[in-house]
Amino acid sequence: MNAKKTSKGAALNLSLGGKRNEALLSAIRQIWETARLQVTRSVNSALVQANWLIGKQIVLAEQGGRARAAYNRQLLKTISGVLEKDYGTGFSVSSLQYMRAFFIAYPSLLEIQHSSRVESGLRVSSRKQHALRVNSQETVETVWSPGRLHPGLAWTHYRTLLKVDRHDVRDFYEIEAVRSGWSARQLERQINSLLFFRLMKSRDKKGLLSLANKGQQILKPVDAIKDPYVLEFLDLPESHQLVESKIEEALLSRLQEFLLELGSGFAFIGRQRRITLEGDHFYPDLVFYHTRLKCYVIVDLKVKKLTHADIGQMQLYVHYYDREIAAQNDNPTLGLILCTEKNNALVRYILDKNNRQIFASNYKIHLPSEEELSKELSREIHLLGNFRARGRTL
Repeated sequence: MNAKKTSKGAALNLSLGGKRNEALLSAIRQIWETARLQVTRSVNSALVQANWLIGKQIVLAEQGGRARAAYNRQLLKTISGVLEKDYGTGFSVSSLQYMRAFFIAYPSLLEIQHSSRVESGLRVSSRKQHALRVNSQETVETVWSPGRLHPGLAWTHYRTLLKVDRHDVRDFYEIEAVRSGWSARQLERQINSLLFFRLMKSRDKKGLLSLANKGQQILKPVDAIKDPYVLEFLDLPESHQLVESKIEEALLSRLQEFLLELGSGFAFIGRQRRITLEGDHFYPDLVFYHTRLKCYVIVDLKVKKLTHADIGQMQLYVHYYDREIAAQNDNPTLGLILCTEKNNALVRYILDKNNRQIFASNYKIHLPSEEELSKELSREIHLLGNFRARGRTL
């Protein structure tokens, strides 16, 4: 009985505290969640370091073997059997192969810690540990670089990154995983959807070099555009069986995944926000605001091939938002038409050659293969070359 009274009294006192108690609870929760995150990151980093060091020892042992291929296979099989008896699962032959590949792909991962003899019990001086803690965007840009240990990347992240053969492409995904805080599953999805190759299409040689070295830098409107967009997460049938409203509903029900596909900086504003002009009503499908570009972004969905009417409609939306909705310090509104097929010549001739506001991109409801994207990219480059050869610019 007394316990019940005490519990009720505590609840009453808490409710009487009002906003002050809410603030206290919020502060406690934040401290606790931060501590839990730090513990998780510490455990993840320790596991990553241990796996790298094990991989290093395997490589060093292999270098001393004479009949290399046969020796390597037998070596991994032998130590796997012993370690699994000692420690249980986690030391299968395939796991050891991943550790070996990890060290080979990331030879400088623990370069800072190496001078402090991390191999001896994974001990790192507090000063050098501090240098590895990345708690802000500024620290990410000035201290960390791809190929080095990052506390935000777990072993599952690195295992996923090992699937990317090209060093420059792997660097790109590593940078974006850190910068965007991708989970290992999100990272795998971006790799499988060939994000790097989709972003390649809108960049020149200098832009491609920057993409590999610095990740996706959104400095101008075209930097935020992909082609194609991949919407496989919607689990929809072939597009000829769809209507635009169904795609719209599916995107809103999976808004988090759609925002990930759009890229960083997109904030959802609303759906079908009515525009009225002298009694006529128009309804843009989706409206976003881009926090980096400081502008509204209107997205229209089409289930058929792009037409001149689609472009004209988007021009109406963009001009209306520029004149009636955008604030004085906002940049010009962007329009993105997502269609199943586009006619590049149509887009170029309808829009002004200096167009920087309206874009058309294909979308796919299944993951494209690298071969499919390669063919599409080659076709785009060929068309662009022909267009410029006639003395025109985009």
